[in-house]
Amino acid sequence: MKVLGIGNAIIDILCRVSDNFLIENSLKKSTMKLVDELEFKRLLSSVKIEETISGGSVANSIVGLSQLKNEVGFIGKVNDDDLGQKYEDGLKKENVKYLYSKKKEPLPTGSCLILITPDSERTMCTFLGTAGKINDDDVFIDHIRNSDLIFLEGYLWDEGGPKKAFDKAIINAKRTAMSLSDLFCVERHKPHFLELVRNKLDIIFANEQEIKSLFQAKSFNEVVSFSKQTKKNIIITRGKDGAVSINKDIIIECKAQNNLQIKDLTGAGDLFAAGYLHGIINNLSIKESLLKGTELSAKIIQKIGARI
Repeated sequence: MKVLGIGNAIIDILCRVSDNFLIENSLKKSTMKLVDELEFKRLLSSVKIEETISGGSVANSIVGLSQLKNEVGFIGKVNDDDLGQKYEDGLKKENVKYLYSKKKEPLPTGSCLILITPDSERTMCTFLGTAGKINDDDVFIDHIRNSDLIFLEGYLWDEGGPKKAFDKAIINAKRTAMSLSDLFCVERHKPHFLELVRNKLDIIFANEQEIKSLFQAKSFNEVVSFSKQTKKNIIITRGKDGAVSINKDIIIECKAQNNLQIKDLTGAGDLFAAGYLHGIINNLSIKESLLKGTELSAKIIQKIGARI
């Protein structure tokens, strides 16, 4: 198998809202907030659902890789309920090997309310449910060792149990990539993430906000300097300024595509990662990998939802 993703198995619920809705509910635009089941249901009751689809950051990337004809798998925890079945069916439809056997759990399948404002930004409220309870018993060493690369998400660090699954994957992987996931996620786990970047990961995906926060950098030049010191491949998405790969001392940039009809920024980073990893596992150059990431990212933001 080329790539095995391990992440939160989440059903995405997409809704359009006004900026006032965010203000009234004390939500910070373009971030992900973890909520309990009560708050999730309260927010859900006050919006109109546009679309429901299998999601989760790494899962979205894995689906993108599958659509590019790569052999991929995914491990993520769902309950044996209606949403859990929908989640599994959604992955299998995309030719992803779903390497988790669902069973009855105390908590329901995880859900993420994706609130899309008129400027196409998305703000997420996530009830992890049973997704946040994934542990090392859910990850089999043979699956890890039979994969060329493991792809993890920073969101896995939001609860204690997943860290054991995370460590088990890293210890047994041939190569490991990780997305920093979210600014608030970085700020919650900064010491752990720094240790991972410096000592355990091979490829790191981040946007400019996230990487500045991680390195406590005041400028992008400082980010470049810190990234070089890690001696890893750090890929940074910069919105309209494109993307850059800092691979040890080699810096390669890629411009963003112009004149796009942007509808929804959900999944932009996930599909960028899919395109970049497609290049890496198929022995394309870093420049070609950046271009593929940019191509997929441009496609996804011109439609609603996080899957092409």
